Amino acid sequence: MRVVAGLLLLLLGLCGSGAQGEAGGLGEVAEINQNPDPKHPAEESTQQSTKQTTCDVWTELRALRDMVVEQKVHMELLQRENSVQATELVSLESRLTSSESKTRDLEKENADLQTRLSSSESELLISKSRIDQLERENAEQPKVAFYAALTDARTLGPYNTDITLKYSKVFTNIGKAYNPSTGFFTAPVKGVYSLQFTVMGYNAGVISVQVYKNNQRIMSNWERNTDVNPEYFTKSLVLELTAGDEIHLVLPSGHSIFDDSNNYSTFSGSLLFTL
Repeated sequence: MRVVAGLLLLLLGLCGSGAQGEAGGLGEVAEINQNPDPKHPAEESTQQSTKQTTCDVWTELRALRDMVVEQKVHMELLQRENSVQATELVSLESRLTSSESKTRDLEKENADLQTRLSSSESELLISKSRIDQLERENAEQPKVAFYAALTDARTLGPYNTDITLKYSKVFTNIGKAYNPSTGFFTAPVKGVYSLQFTVMGYNAGVISVQVYKNNQRIMSNWERNTDVNPEYFTKSLVLELTAGDEIHLVLPSGHSIFDDSNNYSTFSGSLLFTL
């Protein structure tokens, strides 16, 4: 714009000079009319050059004016476009700020989740380690359980001496701690054991079973049975045994016990936990 203004000023100056020359020329024409003397050819050439210059200057001024108007209109359009773009830029900056804020929030949530995940993974590893340890301990811990019935021979006794009952029909014998050949249960490890036996009598007079630990009697049970109706009794024991301790059941002299394929008289036991 400054360059255009400078050009306009320059052209206006030229126009002033041309106008003065043209006025001078008119004065001279008046003088010529008064003075019929013929002009010099050089003067006529100068006057024609001045007139042509003046016409060219006005043409250029009009062209410059049109150009200035066009540039002004173009500048107004650019200003409006700049205003719209500035508004859009502010909106974009606001959206960018909001996006950055959301991004920071998401990054914080992600960090929290990563922390929780790491904590959960650590807890999972601890739990897995504990489970592995328990599995090893369980695998190393001896498993002991047995269940056996007495005989298919129906009534045993009465005898004139105590006899060891040999429960020969073995259904379960995990750990092989019960020996059906001898009737003895031998504790394989130190621990607490649960033992149970059931006795049936059928027109037997007196039914009875005694419990021995290492050849020492620790329980005695009996029941009178004098008719054809069967009699039962069941007893349970929880004993602390050391490795090698033996448990067996004894039928006292003069007493009887009954069993057949229905397995009425049984003996069972299991290891509850080691010590």
